[in-house]
Amino acid sequence: MPVITNIEDLRVLAEKRVPRMFYDYADSGSWTEGTYRANSSDFQPIKLRQRVAVNMENRSTATQMAGTTTRMPVAIAPVGLTGMQHADGEIKAARAAEKFGIPFILSTMSICSIEDVAANTTAPFWFQLYMMRDRDAMAAMIERTRRAGCTALVLTLDLQVIGQRHKDIKNGLTAPPKPTLANIINLMTKPRWCLGMAGTRRHTFGNLVGHVKGVSDMRSLSAWTNEQFDPRLSWADVAWVKAQWGGKLILKGIQDVEDARLAVQSGADVIVVSNHGGRQLDGAESSINSLPAIVEAVGNDIEVWMDGGIRSGQDVLKAWALGARGTLIGRAMVYGLGALGEAGVTRALQIIHKELDITMAFCGHTDIRNVDKRILLPGTYPVAGLAMG
Repeated sequence: MPVITNIEDLRVLAEKRVPRMFYDYADSGSWTEGTYRANSSDFQPIKLRQRVAVNMENRSTATQMAGTTTRMPVAIAPVGLTGMQHADGEIKAARAAEKFGIPFILSTMSICSIEDVAANTTAPFWFQLYMMRDRDAMAAMIERTRRAGCTALVLTLDLQVIGQRHKDIKNGLTAPPKPTLANIINLMTKPRWCLGMAGTRRHTFGNLVGHVKGVSDMRSLSAWTNEQFDPRLSWADVAWVKAQWGGKLILKGIQDVEDARLAVQSGADVIVVSNHGGRQLDGAESSINSLPAIVEAVGNDIEVWMDGGIRSGQDVLKAWALGARGTLIGRAMVYGLGALGEAGVTRALQIIHKELDITMAFCGHTDIRNVDKRILLPGTYPVAGLAMG
């Protein structure tokens, strides 16, 4: 077993252990993948100010996200098909998050269902909803979320139409997956993954199959989803979801100041600055570069988080310094899960927390709640300007 010291180590191991079609599904972007790469690379020019002769004892990275106390300003992002990275993947990731003390968000397009995760965890989790044309199905899913004890609903706004991801097409990633010769040969090189999947009954989209009218298997699910993502999504639909749910509402997929202001008017509790991990509009600005203008515009009116490109605790600290009161990690979690299952997710969280804690200390702080952009070297970080507003 290699020594795991950073998220990249977990990525390398996950690439070896997860079938190509599912690894590529998580580790890819749309079209040229330019925005996908920028989400991570745009953190690098941001430089930190090192401070010395400061008492670094009794440090705390604890804060609150949407009223939930969390060990660090990090939650696990909703990731579709997490249960195909590792058998029972959503349950394992949720357990790791619960034990570590951070929130977990379950995707609509998960393999393990809302009920599966609720039955195998004790801490309340959050649920991510895609708006579908079938409003009865949406209302039923929101009610299932409520019965499962979820304490927040995350409505993703940037999937009205689906961006083209070349790798998924080339790999034959469909529902059900195409059993091409290349896929079969690749599966033969992943005995650990195959053994795990043979030992679980969870192989389909658990939140949809058997719960939505007319969807009884993967083939009927494919036909349903192809026509269900709703291109007509509007702020009136956001109001409908808010009324149906009645609890904490988080809007994910905000990249523009004007949309951020509309989100505040909608009555949402939190917005997430996100470009869907670079999987939708290729050529969009990176999340970290979009963050400052949105914080400046609405940060006093609504809780602002960011998602996209975080691969270290230093990235978390930089996002916090620029005004994000929370961050979401998707791929960092997926790499850990694909590499080592639940233990791998725990390792990813440990790595990020340690990097966050030590970097904060080097910047002269012992409580993350006191950290702001003064820890950043002037001229190295994105600034909200008139052109961005």
